[in-house]
Amino acid sequence: MTLAVRIPEELSARLPVEQRGPGLDRDDVRLLVSRGTEVSHHSFRELPGLLRAGDLLVVNTSPTLAAAVDGRIGHARVVVHFSTRGDDGRWAIELRNPDGRGTTRARNQGSARSTRWKGGGGRRTGGPVGTEVVLPEGVRLVLEEPLSAHADRLWWARASGAEVLGMLRAHGRPIRYSYTERDQPLSVYQTVFAVPSADGAGSAEMPSAARPFTARLVAELVSRGVQFAPVTLHTGVASAEAHEPPYPERFSVPEASARLVDAARAGGGRVIAVGTTAVRALESAAGTDGVVRAARGWTDLVVTPERGVRVVDGLLTGLHEPEASHLLMLEAVAGRAAIDRSYEEALRGRYLWHEFGDVHLVLPAQNAHTEGCDGNSW
Repeated sequence: MTLAVRIPEELSARLPVEQRGPGLDRDDVRLLVSRGTEVSHHSFRELPGLLRAGDLLVVNTSPTLAAAVDGRIGHARVVVHFSTRGDDGRWAIELRNPDGRGTTRARNQGSARSTRWKGGGGRRTGGPVGTEVVLPEGVRLVLEEPLSAHADRLWWARASGAEVLGMLRAHGRPIRYSYTERDQPLSVYQTVFAVPSADGAGSAEMPSAARPFTARLVAELVSRGVQFAPVTLHTGVASAEAHEPPYPERFSVPEASARLVDAARAGGGRVIAVGTTAVRALESAAGTDGVVRAARGWTDLVVTPERGVRVVDGLLTGLHEPEASHLLMLEAVAGRAAIDRSYEEALRGRYLWHEFGDVHLVLPAQNAHTEGCDGNSW
């Protein structure tokens, strides 16, 4: 799915909302709500009034890592984005060039191994095999093979020297793209649901749909009978330029969360995923019978309209660029007409895009004959 729209540059959220003016907090963003093709405009603080007792919010507890670090290949400066740690101890990484403005750009090279990337005129590559990257604290990465046979944006690299996670804690910073105004502390990229992993694992980029939640708002939702089910999916590095589908990512759906999902559905509640990462984790644990069972491991699931969704009734998410593969997931949840309509309204209403921007709540279409009733009224 590709939307026939262009996102004006001025609609990129360059700063977190709490830094845009005095007295603002994370939940002072706007909330676009679509029920089928019906669209309404709200503040995120109105969310408790838009949900109902018995609804279940599925949230991703993965913490964000300081996954960007400066390095060198010979005398050339590079920025390494650490994406995913494999079961064999290797790391999937992306090599990018500093752009002189504190952010990075894709590496454009002319090697025979490289592949064309959508939206650029050059070629880019992370290779060739055997390339050594020198990082702080004596860490050395050696590139071994591309993560995918079809593209070489991400490479598997083996690290030697100091421990990578310790090096990132000491010298890393959050991954930042060029539409943002300045570097931010890691705390800005942690959601209220983030829980440190026992093994130090986390997400290369923030599960940003949950960023507007505050402890105050969570407490109000709970007081109104809305429940929360934690899942974990450690996100890899996004394809900022080419908008490639996500690569396999590590996930976990605990037994207690699986029971909460199945109980909510049995009781007529709506299962609403907070973020595309929560959808991916939850749908990876759902059988063809629609029952969610405890699961953990790696998922390569890409939710498309053809595959559909088995469990998720609604989705709270950010606003995605027209080429983003996540739009296929939104279409699977709501249908093409609903997504087209909501994005037209988001542009007309001057909503802000990206991880510090406004958010979009996708709910099932209202049934005029049953609106306001208990049970399956949507």
